Amino acid sequence: MNAVLVASNRGPVSFTLSEDGGLTMRRGGGGLVSGLSGVTKDMDVLWVCAALSDGDRSAVRLAPGGRLDHAGYDTGALRMLDIPPSTFHRAYNAIANSTLWFVNHLLYDTPNSPQFGRRFRREWESFQSYNAAFALALAEEAGPGARAMIQDYHLTLAPAMLRGERPDIRIAHFSHTPWAPPEYFSLLPDEVAVEVLAGILGADHAGFLTERWATAFMDCCEAMLGAEVDRPGHTVTYEDRTTRIGVHGLGVDGDTLWARALEPDVESHMAALRHQVGDCRLIVRIDRTELSKNIVRGLLAYREFLAAHPEWHGRVVHLAFAYPSRHDLPEYREYTAAVQRCAKEIEDEFGTEDWDPLILNVNDDYPRSLAAYRLADVLLVNPIRDGMNLVAKEGPVLSPRCALVLSREAGAAAELGGDALLVNPYDVGGTAEALYDALVMPEHERLARGGRLRAASTALPPSAWFTDQLTALELT
Repeated sequence: MNAVLVASNRGPVSFTLSEDGGLTMRRGGGGLVSGLSGVTKDMDVLWVCAALSDGDRSAVRLAPGGRLDHAGYDTGALRMLDIPPSTFHRAYNAIANSTLWFVNHLLYDTPNSPQFGRRFRREWESFQSYNAAFALALAEEAGPGARAMIQDYHLTLAPAMLRGERPDIRIAHFSHTPWAPPEYFSLLPDEVAVEVLAGILGADHAGFLTERWATAFMDCCEAMLGAEVDRPGHTVTYEDRTTRIGVHGLGVDGDTLWARALEPDVESHMAALRHQVGDCRLIVRIDRTELSKNIVRGLLAYREFLAAHPEWHGRVVHLAFAYPSRHDLPEYREYTAAVQRCAKEIEDEFGTEDWDPLILNVNDDYPRSLAAYRLADVLLVNPIRDGMNLVAKEGPVLSPRCALVLSREAGAAAELGGDALLVNPYDVGGTAEALYDALVMPEHERLARGGRLRAASTALPPSAWFTDQLTALELT
């Protein structure tokens, strides 16, 4: 039985199934997984995650009790849950990514959506079943006095469910997304909003990336549950239980990031990119084609900058890496197409035989992204809303002279705003002006700001971030 358990939708490994039935294991994707993998490998931690693919499900069925480490895989202690595909699809796509994500990132086109009818209720039942499967697995695996660290919006109901199964263990929940204010969170059906809030309050400690998101959660608890909220003390009391609210601003491991960025494949990409763009200054963005990342407005801002500053034609290139995300959802497929259309319009309007003003790439390539960071003169990070945004922290670590143009709606703005050029993500003209200001920023100011940005970005790397929460849970 394990003393510390981590639960998340995505796990540290994934499997692909070949035509002959063979299984190939590789590292799991996503920022949360990358951060936690480095933390948990040196600790006595059991990770509980969901099987996401046919390959994952095949591996689980060959492992006793879903314990992949007991089947001979070098995964560390890992239990993968074989949740029925239809249940998983409804829980993950329809509720987690199409409802909770949309609410907390304020993404709904409210004249037309959301619409919560009979279909939504069926999907919500799947979300309940999905969370219950995690709660049961954690209850089975937890030793006496264990600590369960439950991650993110996919598992908002699991803390209260686990509390019902195992009242003897300490439970934490961490939200990696923003949290909506009460007037927007109340778009959810009342009983669903109550269940989400009460689900997280089943934890002893509820963590958030910034004070802003923690305050919004407390405001929702007060407005929708009638809970007793002590804002100075950071506690919420509901149904005779008190949950402590914590703020833990996840940063990056600068040494590990630099070590990877100095590998030969990154150096090769740097040479190729520099050959492609010549002596031009570089404005870089690196994002998933996620609706909240605001890529189209970023491209429009670059277009407006080029229109207003013809003296920069032939002297600057925008490297825009927009990697695929959630293509199971039609909104995301349409958004990717909109990004590509906008990029083509910029190329058609401003491109010449010897100058390509924009290089858009939609094929995921991590070494190339690291190369772009190292070459960046300006890093554009302009999300509509973001829990933190680690791109804003990785860039200054790898490019000491990079000027950061940052949305004030990113969680990272709370830590980096003093040395970034903050923008309203909806203000295309204002963002265009910030791009110009970033390009003409004097070298001594770039270096001074960059040093402070780097220090703030590495203040709480994943290992310290995780330990910080464990300590907070012990003290709760």
